Amino acid sequence: MQIAILLYDHMTALDAVGPYEVLSRLPGAETVFVAEQRGPVRCDTRHLALVADADLADVPAPDIVVVPGWSGAAQTDLLNGGPVRDWLRHADLHTTWTTSACTGSLILAAAGLLHGRRATTHWLATDHLAELGALPSDQRVVFDGKYVTAAGVSAGIDMALHLVMRLHSVERAREVRRYIQYDPEPPV
Repeated sequence: MQIAILLYDHMTALDAVGPYEVLSRLPGAETVFVAEQRGPVRCDTRHLALVADADLADVPAPDIVVVPGWSGAAQTDLLNGGPVRDWLRHADLHTTWTTSACTGSLILAAAGLLHGRRATTHWLATDHLAELGALPSDQRVVFDGKYVTAAGVSAGIDMALHLVMRLHSVERAREVRRYIQYDPEPPV
């Protein structure tokens, strides 16, 4: 099972790395970071880069796509067309699951993949999600057919655990949750 996690300039690191830490622990998972070009891709803080091991052409038909969100710079290239949008549309023809974390759902919606579907995003972007044709939900994780969207940054981990339950088992999801010690108890 090939899992493609999209990287692009100004993405939020945890939106990519959180789902990676969970989904990469599925038996038989081949997890690949993919971007327009191979190499380092700067995250929104500009202090961290993740490395794309593959370009879009290298990963034409993944089983799962994960699209992280972003903060800061406007993602006009991703929202208005271009190679990533084209790749998402083509890859989606082959995926079992097409997913997003945080504002990544805006990228899926702009590609036309969430039109008329229930979806969630970061609470600050809910109106924009509706403008792109999706039906906004305030749930933390939303399933609509093969599309799975997660609200704000840490919700990407929840989304990935839900997928592990569906792809493998509840017990495997518990094992992964224990392994990564994911047990949110915020101090505030």
